[in-house]
This record gives sequence, structure tokens and C-alpha cells, in this order.
Amino acid sequence: MAHIVVLGAGTGGMPAAYELRAKLDKSHRVTVVNAVDYFQFVPSNPWLAVGWRKRDAITFPIRPHLEKKGIEFVARPVQRIDADGNALELADGERLAYDYLVITTGPKLSFDEVPGSGPQGHTRSVCTVDHAEQFWSDYQSFLDDPGPVIVGAMPGASCFGPAYEFAFILSKDLQRRKLRHKVPITFVTSEPYIGHLGLGGVGDSKSLLESDFRNNDIKWITNAKVTRVEAGKMFVTEVDDKGQPKQEHELPFKLSMMLPAFKGVDAVAGVEGLCNPRGFVLIDEFQRSKKHRNIFSAGVCVAIPPVEATPVPTGAPKTGYMIETMVTAIVHNIAAELEGKPADAKGTWNAICLADMGDTGAAFVALPQIPPRNVNWFKKGKWVHLAKVAFEKYFLYKMKNGSSEPIYEKYVLSALGIEKLER
Repeated sequence: MAHIVVLGAGTGGMPAAYELRAKLDKSHRVTVVNAVDYFQFVPSNPWLAVGWRKRDAITFPIRPHLEKKGIEFVARPVQRIDADGNALELADGERLAYDYLVITTGPKLSFDEVPGSGPQGHTRSVCTVDHAEQFWSDYQSFLDDPGPVIVGAMPGASCFGPAYEFAFILSKDLQRRKLRHKVPITFVTSEPYIGHLGLGGVGDSKSLLESDFRNNDIKWITNAKVTRVEAGKMFVTEVDDKGQPKQEHELPFKLSMMLPAFKGVDAVAGVEGLCNPRGFVLIDEFQRSKKHRNIFSAGVCVAIPPVEATPVPTGAPKTGYMIETMVTAIVHNIAAELEGKPADAKGTWNAICLADMGDTGAAFVALPQIPPRNVNWFKKGKWVHLAKVAFEKYFLYKMKNGSSEPIYEKYVLSALGIEKLER
């Protein structure tokens, strides 16, 4: 009997646990370990931040849903991974042994890289449900005394989609409140151009997103290196194509949502030989650690090189479909090894995304993620907004009911009119 431990219960960890339980013989144990006892649907956080969602609509308690499927659950932080001893050391001192470890922790939010930023500083984020609620709390007083807003992404960021989503969602919310004319919005991003998205652009993303920014009176600064943040003021160095300082900006703001750079969480980053210098797990083509062969990893916490070098550092995003295929590959490979067969399943580096823009939306397909591509497609329309709203309900329903089906492949590809993708 093998014990498989899944570390992290997000949009990678929960499906991994369900797929493992469905795939493996009941003689094998599956345990999920997570720092908190609730699941949060992160893609809905921009809506929560402006009051379009409530916390209880996009979260649910994990334990009853896992236990109903015969999956054990531990709601405690992990202090250390003893990779050589095949065990997790929990924050309370307990030791949890494993035969296989699946790391799906997501990232550590590296606010400390820009002094004065983050929830303990002067900017907000939508990376967690708690952070989104903090923005919503600040937004209440802001609405009584509105002023300039800055939205965007810090140097080294790799997840740009939610920044674009939030800029448009915030603009639409302010329009509905008849306050948009009182709120100048500036989009500040480390990307070399609008619509780069950490992917080198997708289709017409540059021209379409620039046009939408102009139509929504959103100004922008690209190649932007935020150096520090003070109360009500953001200091930004705009660089040229060679990375040399071009212009210094001191931008006033009353409210700001800036996505941080990511790093690996401490317990994962601390394992010798497991990660790159930023703490992301180094994996082979089968999602397996290059050093510790019984450790697999999927999602934002894995190491993927940037699509291209940019004047201000940017990373490559890991979208939901990509994460789903990584998880499925891990499940197949662990099952194969337990049967004495070699691992042979691989995830995909195809990027597919539905991004909400308030009352419309944008969808893109990049196959593969790193150019040149077989498919390079970017479209927008109200149908994307409606598709993302429906997908939120679909995903939460599937997670509560223990689905082991490939959710993104079944829903998102269908919404885009794509039957199947080669991995």
C-alpha cells in the first residue's frame, strides 16, 4: 500500500486528489495537506474585490468534500519537507510520511521585493480571497472620496491576466456607480508592451487591449519597474528597450491593486536540489523532480522559463488548462509506477484563458505557449464574460462533488469551439 500526499488544495491540488482517488486502487491512501481548511476559487477574486461576489460564494470547507471521496485531509501549514526521509514536518511538530509527494502549493507572494508594497504596505492584490476582501474594505471609503487608481504588475510578475481583468472590472463598476469621471486609472506593468501577457503577445492582443484601454480612458506605462511605494505615491522607473532608465515617474494614488512577483513557498524552496533559485520546482517532462524521483509537481509552483527576455523581468503564466494537464499526467505516472511501469504521461505547455472585462471579455489560445506557435488566437466579446461566469459555477460544482473529469478540457475548449488539443 502506498501513501500519496498532495501538498496544496487549490485549483491543482483538489483535482489531483480527486483524480488520484479515482485512478488508484483503494488499498492506496491519498491525503491532502493545506495551510487553511477552505478552498478558494482564485479566478473570482477580482469580482470579490469590487463587491460582485461574496466570500461564501467562491469558497467552501474542504474536509467534508474530500472525506466523502475517501481522501484524508490535514489543515495545517507545513514547516519543512524532509525529502530524503520521505516525510512532511507540520507546523505543530507532527511528521507525516509519504511514498509519493505531489506539490501543488501555488506561489509565495513576493511583496517584499518592492518596498512599501502589498497588504502590509500601501498596495492591494487579488491573489487570495483575503487580499480581495481587503481591497473591498478599502474600496468602501474610497467611494466616498474617490481619486487616482493604479492597477498593474510588479517587476518579475508572471500572472498578468488578473491585472487586466481588474482594470476593466473596476472601470465598469465605477461607471455603474456614476463615479468613473472622478477616478483616473493608470495601468503600470513590467511588460514591454500592452498585451504581452508574459507570453510574447497572443494574436492581436497588443492592438486589441490598447484599443480597449483607450476606449475606457485607462492610461498605461509599460517597461515599468516599480522601485518603491509610499502612502499615496508610487515610484516607477520606465526603461527603454535596452533596459536603461528612460523616465522617472512619481504617481499619486488613493487606491492601488498591483500583482507581485512570485517565488516558491518556503517549505518547498528549502529542499536542497528540488528548486531553482527562486524556489520553483525543477521537473522533468513527466512532472517529476529531477532529484527526488518520488516527488511530482504541478501548477504555479513549477519552474518554467520566461518566454523571452524583456527589459524589465517578466515570467511565464501557468493557466488553468496547462495546470489541469500537468495534474492528469502526474496521476497517470504515479499509477504507472505503482504497477511497475515507467512514467510516460506528459502535461502541456498550451495556454488557454478566459478573461473577464466587466461586461465583455477576452479569450486567447497559444499553442504552444512559447512561440512560434501552431495556434495564435485572441478574441473578445460579451460571450467570454458569460462563459467565465458560467465556468465559475461549473468549476465550484465539480470541486464540491469530487469530479475527476478534466474540467478545463471539457468546458473551456467546448466554449471556444475546440474539440481536443494535442498535448
